[in-house]
Amino acid sequence: MSTPTSLELPEGAWRTIVETERGEFAALYAMPAAGPCELGTALLVPGYTGSKEDFIAILGQLAAAGRRVIAIDLRGQYQTSGPDDPDAYDPRELGADIAALVEAVRATHLLGHSFGGLVVREAVLGGCTPASLTLLSSGPAALPGQRAEDLHFMLNYLDGTAPADLGAKVAEIWHGVLKPETVQAGVPEPIVAFLEERMLANNPTGLVTMATHLLKAEDKTSALAAHGIPVYVLYGEEDNAWPTSQQRDMANILNAERTCIPCAAHSPNVEAPATTAHALTKFWNSSEP
Repeated sequence: MSTPTSLELPEGAWRTIVETERGEFAALYAMPAAGPCELGTALLVPGYTGSKEDFIAILGQLAAAGRRVIAIDLRGQYQTSGPDDPDAYDPRELGADIAALVEAVRATHLLGHSFGGLVVREAVLGGCTPASLTLLSSGPAALPGQRAEDLHFMLNYLDGTAPADLGAKVAEIWHGVLKPETVQAGVPEPIVAFLEERMLANNPTGLVTMATHLLKAEDKTSALAAHGIPVYVLYGEEDNAWPTSQQRDMANILNAERTCIPCAAHSPNVEAPATTAHALTKFWNSSEP
């Protein structure tokens, strides 16, 4: 779970809805606070249990370079509605959503954080052709390690629950486990309140299905490399999701540019926003069509 440090939008940013041929998606738009918007649009896709708010800390800095920046909620995430149909949350379906968003907003640069990286990969494998693709703290295949064990715990707790009761069981996990951990970590009360609102607004079927796919994702790195789209692999030196060695090896197979952000873990966009925004702007500028 990515934890924003602030919910205040930067100057030149606002909340909106993006309409596509696959439905409506809640979004944050950011434009340069001063000067023209001369560079290609960037579309930012959050990870599992995340949302568009995970990118608030970098929106203004990215837009200041002279581009429109759009962060969205995935289908079934926070303020974007989703059906109670597990098939709707297959990564290929989510990837088709992203392809529709790229078309709707005419995005040039596509970024996916964590599980969002697996989703944007599916968008490209399905035929979406952005000028560049950024995999932010995302791995080549199924999530390993402690984070995977945490997901298994959640899925085991929810196993056998009737669809109508899933929301209540998710609330039990939040109030019994996640909220106490968040409070103990010293997260400010307004952010805790936001995280609670977001967690309980997620479609519970989507939460279960996305977690399942996150735990069984296949390695499609070679297939992605064959598409020839410039790729940027960006991660924190202390990432506790996919090992940094896996992300490094993935970058080598993709012949991708790679940056390891010092003093950052799984969410460099939150933990080291200035460094992350600078790195992204440099890559995107070099990838303009």
